[in-house]
This record gives sequence, C-alpha cells and structure tokens, in this order.
Amino acid sequence: MTTITLPPDIAEPLVEQACKQATTPELLAIDSLRALFALPILDGEQTGETLYEFLSSCVGTVDGTTEVLSENTGQHFTQGMADKQRQGYL
Repeated sequence: MTTITLPPDIAEPLVEQACKQATTPELLAIDSLRALFALPILDGEQTGETLYEFLSSCVGTVDGTTEVLSENTGQHFTQGMADKQRQGYL
C-alpha cells in the first residue's frame, strides 16, 4: 500500500465531491485512480473460461479437402503457371 499526501487544492474538492456522492474521500480517490490506471478485467478472466470457450462462438471450420495445401507452395505455383502456359492462358 502507498500513502499519498494530497495538497489542499486537491483534498478540499475531493472531500466536497465525496460528501455529494455519500462516500468517503478515500473510496472516491481509489475509485478515480482505479478508473484511470487499473487494467480492465475481461469477461473470460472473471468466468475462468478458456480461450477456446471464449472464441467458440466466433470460430468455425471450413468444409473442404483434407489435403495439406500449405506445403510445397512454390512447386504448386510453378506447376500451375506451367499448366496455364501449356493451355495458352499466359
């Protein structure tokens, strides 16, 4: 815990505002500082859900081939260009 001594030009308006809000100056100061500096708590952190559970409504699958298309991409591109050239498209 850290203790902060407030100068009168801050302490007096803090006390006045705390009275208006029916709270203590300490709670008002803590709430104000928390709003400025504390990191927001994400819903996933509050519920303890996993990343998968958090994203499950946004993530899906694509129905398609089971062939691995991300391997040998350079060779596939070269072969495709050669095929197009043979067909007269290039």
